[in-house]
Formats: sequence, C-alpha cells, structure tokens
Amino acid sequence: MTTVGTLIDTQGRVLRDLRISVTDRCNLRCVYCMPVDGVAWLPRADVLTYEEIVRVARIALGLGVTGIRLTGGEPTVRAGLEVLVRALRDLDPALDLSLTTNGLKLAAMAGVLRQAGLTRINVSLDTLDRARFRQIARRDRLHEILAGLEAAKRAGFSPIKVNAVLMRGFNEDEAVPLARWAREQGYELRFVEWMPLDSQRSWSTERLVPAAEILAALQREFPLDRVPGTDPSAPAELHRYRDGGGTVGVIASVTRPFCERCDRIRLTADGQVRTCLFAHEEHDLRGALRRGASDEEIGGLLKAAAWRKEPGHLINQPAFQQPARGMSRIGG
Repeated sequence: MTTVGTLIDTQGRVLRDLRISVTDRCNLRCVYCMPVDGVAWLPRADVLTYEEIVRVARIALGLGVTGIRLTGGEPTVRAGLEVLVRALRDLDPALDLSLTTNGLKLAAMAGVLRQAGLTRINVSLDTLDRARFRQIARRDRLHEILAGLEAAKRAGFSPIKVNAVLMRGFNEDEAVPLARWAREQGYELRFVEWMPLDSQRSWSTERLVPAAEILAALQREFPLDRVPGTDPSAPAELHRYRDGGGTVGVIASVTRPFCERCDRIRLTADGQVRTCLFAHEEHDLRGALRRGASDEEIGGLLKAAAWRKEPGHLINQPAFQQPARGMSRIGG
C-alpha cells in the first residue's frame, strides 16, 4: 500500500533526494575518509537487504522523492548491485537513479548497470598522478579508475561527473590539470571541499582547500562565468568555460554552506535515517522493517525524521562537533 504525504521539515524544505548507502565496505583507504587499516565493517546481518531497500524506496517515492542516489562505502563491492538498480527502476521509469562510485569496478560493471536502468554516474578521482593516487588512496589502482571511466562512456552514460577532493599537502595544485583533463575527455568536473567526516578525525581548516582558491586557480587558466538559474537545491555551484569547453562546479559545503536549500535525506547501510551528513541523531527504520511495520508506519517514521531535519551543519560555529560515524559509514 502506498503512503501519501510529503517529506517536509520545520524550515519548509521539501525533501526530494534520497541517498541510499548499500554498504559501508570499500576497496580503497583514502586518507580523507579512513585510516590505513580501514575500519570495522558492519556485521552482514545488520545491513539492509535489497528487498528492504526497495520497500523503503517505494514508500519514499510515495512521499514525493524524485531522485535516488546509491552510495557507500563503495557501492559496487556489494554483490548483485544491478539487481537493486533494476528493482528501483521498476518502481518508476522516470526516477532519477544515480550512483556515486570510485570507479574501480566500472570496467566490468558499467554496461550492466546501464542496462539495468541506472541514469547517471559520479566517479571520485582526486589526482591523475599515479604516485599521488597511491599516496591518497593507499592503493596503486589509478589505471583501473581511468578504464572504468572509459567503460562508462562506452556504455552511454552522459553526463559523467567526476568528483575531486583537494587537500593541502597532497594535491592542492591539481585543480588546473584535472580541469584540463576533464575538458578533453568530456567529463563534468566537480571539486568537493574536504569535510570533517573522516573516521580518524584528522580534518583541519589548515588542510582544507576552499572553493574560492580553486576557482581563482581555474580562472587564471580558463576564464569562467557563473551559470545562472541552476537548480537551487543542487549542491554544486556551476561555472561555464567562456571558450565553450563545458562546465565545472564546486561543492563548497564548508566555506559556502547551502543548508537552507538542502533537499536530501539519507538511509545508511544498516537502516538508519540521517537528515544531515553531520547529524548526531539517527532514526531507526531497520527495526521497524524487521518487526513487520506497515507501509503507513514506515512512511510515518520517514515523515517524522524529515520534520526534525537540522537547519544547518554548524561547521563554522564553535558548537560544531563531528558526528560519531565517518563518511564511509554514513553514505555520501
């Protein structure tokens, strides 16, 4: 049975974007995310089944959600991901269904995921230098990501977005090289400010490369114009290359917060609803799902969680505290 209503919060924001983490596991160990030895993975019994995920998604669509993004951890390490994609696509042929991935498994999976009904894809890539990649990701696998991007292109994904995090002391000088490469390859590049969500809690403002610095570097090489009239709830601030070479974006969650426009809600791999990446409160859906709650009850829990969505993340205020979970356990 379909529930009716809308996911709305106390600020009047209507939540239409559902981020679903399918696993907390990952095949990289990026320095801005987790320690070299990784973190303790969730017990498999705690992770939502695909059937449970699809049920929550179906109820969420009945509450006005129009876009679903699959995240992790690294979502492609979970077996049978294409089965989940197909089941979600069957819920609504018009659903905006996307995936954020590190790209390591795309060479084998891009075509399968496309055929299953995946709409869009974002690939995380922070450097084009093999040695630096090994330093950042602690794995020597840059060539696999580049092959995965090519496979995504052959599979017909368009646009293909590439997300890059710049960190001082690692790759702060790569804004222009990454932009030049993305322009040549036809990818849409997004620079994402490093956020305080790493499991080892090493984040600091001193190592943050802010959006203004990134844009200044790009402007010196490729004159840009701000793109007006973009989706106000989209996290990326878009700029167009004056020479017609496409667009580049910055997601400035730290220095230019867009909390007042945020329309996202998240479901962790273990079935907890989070209304902000930096939330300290979670809302349990797994327990309700597994004790036999009705669709109306699940919908009510989603609406109650949405209503309590935080006004903002407080990163730049003295009261800010990093959440207990790191990004790999939350889902991007």
